[in-house]
Amino acid sequence: MSLTTGITDTVCYDAVNAILLNEFLKEHRTVQEQQKEIDALRAELKEQSAFIQMVNDKVELNRPAPRTVLNIQ
Repeated sequence: MSLTTGITDTVCYDAVNAILLNEFLKEHRTVQEQQKEIDALRAELKEQSAFIQMVNDKVELNRPAPRTVLNIQ
């Protein structure tokens, strides 16, 4: 019963189920979109990691070999 009007409030359970279903579907779409974005970011990260490794390998190849000095005392 509503305190302000004195009229009994009712709930239409069919409408509640439809509302809950719509909210679930909306959240499910949001999660799917987020998963696609996560997958794209993972692929980009993998590419960047490979590029960084390639650059590190080139730097190592261009670094001069260490020289050994004979120290006779």
